[in-house]
Amino acid sequence: MSSSSLSIKAAILHEPKKSLNIETITIAPPRHTEVRVKIKASAICHSDISYIDGKWECQTPIVLGHEASGIVESIGPLVRHVSVNDHVVVTLLRHCGICNYCRLGAPMKCQATIEHNTPFPLTDSKGNPITQGLKTAAFAEYVLVDESQINVIDKDIPFDSASIVACGGITGYGAVHNTAKIKAGSDIVVIGVGGVGLNIIQAAVLGGARNIIAIDIQESKKQAATKFGATHFISAKDSDAYQKICNITQKEGADYVFISVGVQKAIEDGLYYVTPLGTVILVGMPGTGVNASIDPDTIANNNLTIKGSKMGEAIIHKDVPILLDFYKRKKILLDELVTNHYELGQINEAIDLSRSGAVLRNVIMFD
Repeated sequence: MSSSSLSIKAAILHEPKKSLNIETITIAPPRHTEVRVKIKASAICHSDISYIDGKWECQTPIVLGHEASGIVESIGPLVRHVSVNDHVVVTLLRHCGICNYCRLGAPMKCQATIEHNTPFPLTDSKGNPITQGLKTAAFAEYVLVDESQINVIDKDIPFDSASIVACGGITGYGAVHNTAKIKAGSDIVVIGVGGVGLNIIQAAVLGGARNIIAIDIQESKKQAATKFGATHFISAKDSDAYQKICNITQKEGADYVFISVGVQKAIEDGLYYVTPLGTVILVGMPGTGVNASIDPDTIANNNLTIKGSKMGEAIIHKDVPILLDFYKRKKILLDELVTNHYELGQINEAIDLSRSGAVLRNVIMFD
């Protein structure tokens, strides 16, 4: 076990709507139940971009990044399930295991305030604290996280593919199998064909969905949607989208509509595309202040269900191994979600392309 701090390179956001700066900062050694991980891959998720673009508030300076994988470098004395040199997925899901939500099997809603045993895991050259974004701060060479955020993986799994499981993978899979619990033979609509949307699509395939209809504003996403299992693709700009859904399903919409983007129109369209007795699952997180109009009479009259799905209601020590087992048995695609690899110094370019929607997942790779 290491007992010393490390000087590391990290990408720091000093002000919303500005580029990240690559700087040398200090990361503390692990104490108690903490684990320090040498990051090998950190994927760029739209949640990170929401903070960078000022859609969500954050305390700066901050190191973002939360979809990561790496190798355990050192552990605290109370760590029980992780060892030095383990290959791991690092998630933002820090949980206590004993609060009401944890006992109900919903650790993503853990009520306990699990602060680091180390008061300020990240500090600048003057000793001033730097915010650990999304409890992870993986746009850096190392992270210091609680053991509950770690899942050990097989050493033959590529780090870039493993990193995607940490958020996009468990969110998409969990939305289908934990939140919706879809029935085989159901008709599915997925609005938004990014990293999460594609994981929803392939999870729906695993769940035995009959028709899987992908909808995206970028028609260039049709190829990826089809590759991951969509049976149909409709442009979000198509004024006849609802009628096309009805023609495909042979009923008044889809049984389940998954909305993987936090966009007002997408939410309102999703409530329009669902069939009576159907379910709408809100997966994408909207920016602060984004609202949507709903007709309560339609919801009541058609017996509709609207459900939220934060992080796919994932239990990482259950869902991460399931996903990686599917991956190794070639039941799901992960390698194909990675569009490009970048070095840490190229992170702003990688973020710009991710923001544009032109890529599936850009991944920052570390030596």
